[in-house]
Amino acid sequence: MDDFQYHAPSSVDGVLSALRGADDGKVLAGGMSLVPVLKLGMAAPSDLVSLRNVPGLSDIEDHGHCLKIGACCTHAQVAASSVVQERIPALAAMAGRIGDPQVRNCGTIGGSVAHNDPAADYPAACVGLGATIITDRRKISSDDFFGSMFETALEEDELVTAVCFPIVARAAYAKFENPASKYAVAGVMVAESDDGVRVAVSGAGAGVFRVAEMEAALADDFSADAVAGIGVSSDGLLSDNVAGAEYRAHLVTVMAKRAVEACG
Repeated sequence: MDDFQYHAPSSVDGVLSALRGADDGKVLAGGMSLVPVLKLGMAAPSDLVSLRNVPGLSDIEDHGHCLKIGACCTHAQVAASSVVQERIPALAAMAGRIGDPQVRNCGTIGGSVAHNDPAADYPAACVGLGATIITDRRKISSDDFFGSMFETALEEDELVTAVCFPIVARAAYAKFENPASKYAVAGVMVAESDDGVRVAVSGAGAGVFRVAEMEAALADDFSADAVAGIGVSSDGLLSDNVAGAEYRAHLVTVMAKRAVEACG
């Protein structure tokens, strides 16, 4: 790991100032994504800017029509929140299955969203629930925020400050996980709201994606049988030593059925 300058500002403006003054600055939240990358030598930033001392980034607020979750809320905090459990139980349940206790107590929602690992759970949760990503300067629909592998709509010096999740009628997340890392080999978030049904998939492709055919079928008949015969193409899906592309395509249908069944 190369040398770097460490900054711990006490405001969002301070974070942005430190980033803009650095040759190659990176934001440090929980460190569950960034620190391994540094240790492997895959990144060598000149400056690390910590969010630890910035107030308000770990708050969970109920705004009636949505939950606003601060970027520095840990997965464990989201999972244990009585507000999240009551208002969007699928989100609390999903957060409680991320990684292991160490990861859940350090990793943050903002870090996961900004990193956009293709096998992370939060991209499927954000897109499936129709969330909005809030930054220091704008609001971005989750459909527009996530790109391909490790790519997002964020500008170089833009900071995720919160994620707003609409309250939906029902939702559930089902994941076939890597037994070692607990990352999603295929994870599916299914949600129904007044705006319709959304089906979002993590882990199977190079980025989170929706399955329009399943959404249409569930809009007519919200049952596991409605998606049982719907498959996704294996073209472009990930293939590695854990699962091939065809198996991942099969898992998407299986996990979608399980998610619908879990919605009750």
